[in-house]
Amino acid sequence: MPDAWIDVHAHYTPPTTPEQRQTAWRAMRDACFLAPEPYHWTVERTLEQMDRTGIGIGMQMLSNQPATSAALRVSNDYGADLVRRYPDRFGLLAALPTDDIAATMAELDRAADLGADGFAVTCRRNGVYLSDPSLEPMWAELDRRRAAVFAHPDAYADGVQGRPAPLLEVGFETTRTIVDLLYAGVFRKYPNVKLIVAHCGGGGALPAMSGRLGLLGAEAWVPNPNSLSTDEIRAQLRRLYLDTAATGFPSCLTAALTMTTPDHLVYGSDSGVPCSTEETIDASRKSLLEFDGLTMRQRQDIGRNATALFPRAAARLDGS
Repeated sequence: MPDAWIDVHAHYTPPTTPEQRQTAWRAMRDACFLAPEPYHWTVERTLEQMDRTGIGIGMQMLSNQPATSAALRVSNDYGADLVRRYPDRFGLLAALPTDDIAATMAELDRAADLGADGFAVTCRRNGVYLSDPSLEPMWAELDRRRAAVFAHPDAYADGVQGRPAPLLEVGFETTRTIVDLLYAGVFRKYPNVKLIVAHCGGGGALPAMSGRLGLLGAEAWVPNPNSLSTDEIRAQLRRLYLDTAATGFPSCLTAALTMTTPDHLVYGSDSGVPCSTEETIDASRKSLLEFDGLTMRQRQDIGRNATALFPRAAARLDGS
């Protein structure tokens, strides 16, 4: 059983009315996500699940970023209030409205005042990808702060070919986004940003493709405006942190370890969303703890590797 692990991938939802939950549920079903009933997030159920599974502190981020910057600010305020009420159980990854650079820069400053432990960005917000040139000031400021940033796909996007986005598309969207950032030179220009990639790197898709990227990514027929070399491609991918949410299985972990090192694997549960159940979270964690591609010590360390990313949250957890 894990003991006082740091969960880097946990979700919260600000208070909602039954009518709002019904509306969200119908929208999910229209997007091929056949949830049997509306989802209702509560602090009490979250803490109970954390206690049962040995999670000391959960780094909370929004499960679904609201479309407007104003609503996003209200949601960040609620997340900050959670941390104030339960400082040794929750951390805050403040959401950034990355479709609007002015609002993003303002929220970066405000999040510091809120005591955010890090930041969460969605791969594509209102059509704007993280590699968009307009976001250069954001990356520069995150680099200056040496910030930990969690890149998460939009799990509420439309379904594709009759299947819901959380099944496959989140992995492909994440992989496309990271490759875009790579070729845009973001990782080269802003090496102090510690980027965590959801779901063991796009559902395991990015690590699985990393060998192909290293082999072909610097070939003359590939557009490469920043003249990345094969060695740099591999080195930049190796620097990424991968969380184990829904991917604690040998196929995913083996691929991850071909791309990065064990100390860059961090535990994630993906709790607090309707696509994760206690059963699926338990199954992923159990498989992770039994994975023979790592030593027992390395498997246990996955639950605490995030101490280097979130030292203030780790200090609150440890009572120091």
